[in-house]
Amino acid sequence: MTNPIHHHTKWPALAAAAVTVVLWASAFVSIRSAGEAYSPGALALGRLLAGSLALGCVLLIRREGLPPRAAWPGILVSGLLWFGVYMVVLNWGEQQVDAGTAAMVVNIGPILIALLGARLLGEGLGPRLVAGMAVSFAGAVVVGLSMSGEGGASTLGVLLCLLAAVGYAGGVVAQKPALAHASALQATTFGCLVGAVACLPFAGQLMAEASRAPVSATLNMVYLGVFPTALAFTTWAYALARTTAGRMGATTYAVPALVVLMSWVVLDEVPGWLTLCGGALCLAGVAVSRSRGRAPATDGALTGPRA
Repeated sequence: MTNPIHHHTKWPALAAAAVTVVLWASAFVSIRSAGEAYSPGALALGRLLAGSLALGCVLLIRREGLPPRAAWPGILVSGLLWFGVYMVVLNWGEQQVDAGTAAMVVNIGPILIALLGARLLGEGLGPRLVAGMAVSFAGAVVVGLSMSGEGGASTLGVLLCLLAAVGYAGGVVAQKPALAHASALQATTFGCLVGAVACLPFAGQLMAEASRAPVSATLNMVYLGVFPTALAFTTWAYALARTTAGRMGATTYAVPALVVLMSWVVLDEVPGWLTLCGGALCLAGVAVSRSRGRAPATDGALTGPRA
């Protein structure tokens, strides 16, 4: 029997997840441009400051105030790991390795999310989720191999991308229980602020680099803060409050496929057939992981309060 509450919340959550995935995919194009003028830490701080300002304005307009005390442990951990560590080390890692290697290593993240979610949050690892993640990860590997540049990857770069994946996974799993007490906007706003505070040691670099950076690079940094950070992380939290961490993590496997398409349209980088096939596998795996069998779902699709 169809759950009427789930019926009414399913499509808004899917739409929110779709907004997140599209904006996160667009971030790769902006990071490539801004990264030519800004160092990893300065770029992360500038992005987080822009995001915090945008989110703070919305929070004040909506008069949501501070999150409840029970939400703060998850917000602090997700802010440090996801908004802080992840953004800095991913920017750094992508300067050390080619895009293909980075894509393959970082895409370990959704697998870690599913495993941590099962271990720490009691979420189920259903056969459709496992099968979908396997298909999507295979697609990510194909995309990565097809996009790998010459010269291989440095050990430091691979370790940094691995650290980024761990930070991403830990941040998502920490944020999930916080959403049982705080709204998506509160969790995102204060998580972003925590990340910005953690990145304040890069303030000197940011000021020095901003004074000589081209306007296009600075605009890309602001775009990263307002859209892939402020908006996309909020829609992510909204969707995460309505499904499991594992299924949301699997959804991000659509990002490599969208990056391929955006690079094709925006940068005129024509992908090869191997890249297109890998992207198709990523999307197919996401479809499988998000699908449901005939039996009622028991994977926590409605956990947490409505943000």
